[in-house]
Amino acid sequence: MDQDKSSSNSSFEDLTNTAAELEKMPEKAEEEKKSQQEDIMDILGNGQLTKKILVKGREEPKPLTGDICRITFEGKLEDGTVVEKEEGFLLNVGEHEVCQGLDMSLALMYPGEKAEVKVNPRFAYGALGLKNEKDPSRDIPPDATITYTVELISCEPEDESQTKTFENRKKIGTRKRERGNFWYNRAEYNIAIQLYRRALEYLDDSDGPAETTLESFTTSELQELLELRIFVYNNLAAAQTKIQAYDVALKSIENVLRVQPNNVKALYRKGKILEAQGDTSGAISIFQKAATLDPENKSFQTELGKLILKRSREARNEKDLYQKMLGQAQKLEQRDNRKAETRMPPNWRPWIILGSVLIGVAGVALYRYKYF
Repeated sequence: MDQDKSSSNSSFEDLTNTAAELEKMPEKAEEEKKSQQEDIMDILGNGQLTKKILVKGREEPKPLTGDICRITFEGKLEDGTVVEKEEGFLLNVGEHEVCQGLDMSLALMYPGEKAEVKVNPRFAYGALGLKNEKDPSRDIPPDATITYTVELISCEPEDESQTKTFENRKKIGTRKRERGNFWYNRAEYNIAIQLYRRALEYLDDSDGPAETTLESFTTSELQELLELRIFVYNNLAAAQTKIQAYDVALKSIENVLRVQPNNVKALYRKGKILEAQGDTSGAISIFQKAATLDPENKSFQTELGKLILKRSREARNEKDLYQKMLGQAQKLEQRDNRKAETRMPPNWRPWIILGSVLIGVAGVALYRYKYF
């Protein structure tokens, strides 16, 4: 009996303890949830971009804009589908070489840190999403939230070592140009312009991000940099035209035509810029040259025909305007004459006529007296 009683009491105590623990579970869960929330950094303060540290980094300076960082990252959709993955990826922080949300979070990480970054569509790929031509299974649908696992492997300021050699200049300049094209195709023209300008800093044969000498470059290497630079200037002009910055777009195109006067793509863009500025005759001259250089290009003929028709219409409108202005001027003159005649007393008119005759006679008499 005593053993049974003891066993019964033990079971009762176990049940009591279990019940107490069950009562505390919601509190523990709430505490754990609160702790997890405290570990999550709300970067923008609106929940659209958050960062949670998975592995702490080294107590070293965080990246600054323009610093060169090496990162490894993987981006997943909310259903777990991997849509982006890179290892040892090099980029300049703050220069739009990865999606905006991921780029912004890098400036808040220590070297060696690994974090989970959740990016709202607004700071990822927005309503357009992103097509992956190499692997359609990794297409990013419109309005997709992406969760990145990113590790900041290393970070260092950009210095001459990155821009001293021909291969580095070519590689980085080309990377900036291609990223500029990416943003141009998404109609983000201001971002594209920033990247094209950065590309030119690397591809310029006179100076760059660091003061370096190009005396060691061969003629063929300099020529290759020049050709790449022409591509960038052409694209830069296109982006500047899209935001109606016509004066600077014209300067960009002139940088191409100064080297390649017969570059038909540059001529086409110059013609469109002049047309936008209202210089119809100048645009016609440019399109005539382009059509002569590339007679098979139907777009040149089309633009030329439109401009000639426009100039004819402008000339006709201008003629009509002049005739209208002249007619109004004649009407005003006639009205003023009528008013003057109305104000003059009728009995004065004969005396005015007589006075005019006498003045004429006196003038003739004086002339004859003086010279005869």
